[in-house]
Order: sequence, then C-alpha cells, then structure tokens
Amino acid sequence: MGPLIRLNKFLSQAGLASRRQADELIQQGRVFLNGEAVTSLGVKIDPAVDSVEVDGRPVKPVQKFVYILLHKPPGYLVTLRDPFGRQTILELLPSFSLRVFPVGRLDAASEGLLLLTNDGELAFRLTHPRYGIRKTYVVKVKGRLESREVKRIKKGIFLDGQRVKPDKFVPLVETKRSSRYLVVIHEGRKREIRRIFQAVGAEVVELKRIKFGPLSLGKLKKGAWRYLRREEINSLKKAVGLEADPAPKTSHKEAR
Repeated sequence: MGPLIRLNKFLSQAGLASRRQADELIQQGRVFLNGEAVTSLGVKIDPAVDSVEVDGRPVKPVQKFVYILLHKPPGYLVTLRDPFGRQTILELLPSFSLRVFPVGRLDAASEGLLLLTNDGELAFRLTHPRYGIRKTYVVKVKGRLESREVKRIKKGIFLDGQRVKPDKFVPLVETKRSSRYLVVIHEGRKREIRRIFQAVGAEVVELKRIKFGPLSLGKLKKGAWRYLRREEINSLKKAVGLEADPAPKTSHKEAR
C-alpha cells in the first residue's frame, strides 16, 4: 500500500487535466475507479494499487513533464477543442506524444504569454489564489483616461460585489487618440482587466500579457512557442513552494 492522494490530484499529476477540469470529468461520470464510475469529489486512491480510467482509457502517472511558453495571438480560444469549430491554441502547437493543458485564462481577443504543461501540481498552484502569482499586462485603450478615472481604478472597482484593484497601474503612453497602461493583477476573475476599464468608460483595443509570475514573454513572436529553460521552470516552482529540479550531472570531460 502506498500513500493515498485525491483522485483529482492524481488525474492532474497524470497530465490529463487541471484539478478543476478533473473535478468536471468526475462529476460527468467519465472517471472509473476499479471498474466503477466515480461521481463524488474528494475520493482518495492508492496509485500503486487502484486502477483508474477516463472514457474507457487507463490513466498512468506522467513519466516526463513538459513546459511550453506560447505567444497566443488574438482570435484563438484557450482550450484544446471547441465544439463549434473555432480556432484554438492547439492549432498553434505541434503534435505532442504527451498531452499538455493551458495554465490560467486568456480570453480569445487577448494575446500574449500562455503557459502550457502536463505538470498538474505546478499548474494548480500557479492558478490558486493562495500563492498570489502576479500577471502583468500592457493594455491599449481608445483615447486617454482622466486623472479621476485613474484614481478610481487604483482605489478599486466593484466587480461581482467585490472591490478589485490592480497591484500596479502605470500609464505608459497617453495621447488623445489612444493610450497604453501597464497593469499588474494577482487574481484571475473572468475578463477582469477588460471589466475594470469598462467600468470607467474606457474601450480596450488591445490586451497583451507580458509576464506570468517570474516568467516573461520576451521577444517571442505571435503564434510562436518554445520550451521553458530549466531555470525558468525552477523559478516558477520556487514561486509556489515546490522543490526545484536538480541540475543534470555533467562529467568533467563535458564541462567547459
């Protein structure tokens, strides 16, 4: 007998889905434990003994984690499939033998940094409010904000009955025609930034995420992707209290 873990965590660690998505699979009756459907959340399993299937396919722990940084262009949905045939980020990625899933939200009209991985525990922590991971955006709006509107945003806007204010709000360029603002948030409410600007009567023309925690978009072109470097992976893990991966051992002959 090994240590027991929650079923949704096992599915997440297996690279099948995020914990939230795993809960949805369970509630939909698509997950089977030792041949029986599981529909209640909170079930714990022993991965060394129990048999888990999703949609009739056995689920095994991931042997290798993959971490990808994608510069999502506008017009692509952050999902792996869409029942209406709309463009999804999957079209921007090559065929991987290992399934990866997006970490966090970025609406279809927005662009910028999107992290994809099959490391369920890291994905869970990066999106959990407890860890307060900051996301940085550059927002372009029509016209310019009045000083009173800037003060209102900095003080906080009420969304869904709660006061929401950016961790940082800095004007970058302001003209009569259009303006750009740097916005940093640590929460993940749906369309939060667009709704903040909408609340003061500003129309968002472009919204681009340039940082996710310690991870930066850099000069990666729209639609392009790359694997994360070891130091980037470890910086993300450090930000959420996970142990960093050890550096690969190098023989004296290989060292430079």
